[in-house]
Amino acid sequence: MNLSLLSVFIPTFFFVSITPGMCMTLAMTMGMTIGVRRALWMMLGELCGVALVAISSAIGVAALLLNYPSAFVVFKYVGGAYLAYIGIQMWRSKGKMAIKSSAADGAPASRVELASQGFMTAIANPKGWAFFVALLPPFLSTEQSLFSQLSILVAIILTLEFVCLLIYATGGRTLRTLLQKSGNVKLMNRIAGTLMLGVGVWLALG
Repeated sequence: MNLSLLSVFIPTFFFVSITPGMCMTLAMTMGMTIGVRRALWMMLGELCGVALVAISSAIGVAALLLNYPSAFVVFKYVGGAYLAYIGIQMWRSKGKMAIKSSAADGAPASRVELASQGFMTAIANPKGWAFFVALLPPFLSTEQSLFSQLSILVAIILTLEFVCLLIYATGGRTLRTLLQKSGNVKLMNRIAGTLMLGVGVWLALG
């Protein structure tokens, strides 16, 4: 691809990725509750969702969603309600993602559950679709292979997205460490629960 084009593409997409949003808030919440290492499973699901949205937007699937919005709306509400439910459970210091005290027990969220939450958040975000539909096509050229261009651009997008997810998850882990030192596990759960609840509402109403 044209290097001058990439010099515009990379900072543009990095700026959009690093801007606070649903996926970044989710990464910070999971960094706070389950740690960066286990949050990588959520990131894997989120990156798969971002790749699907980017590729689908480039080949015109987004136009179909505009013609049949009801199914997308239902999926969006279900996903938002699920994330909000998790947030409420965390706020009450219950559930698989709540930060446990030494006396608490309970099975942690599985890798599949974490990946599913990330994937659902990425593909059910209407702002994500709008962003890719608006910004990705201008960087594609009709004179070159669509497959090769998409391969390069999507790889760059996923790399930038992963870096930003790590930044937010690390920030959540740092906040967790600070709060744990003062013994405020309940406060930590409520902060994380509020963030997760906000992601769910944002997803449903966005």
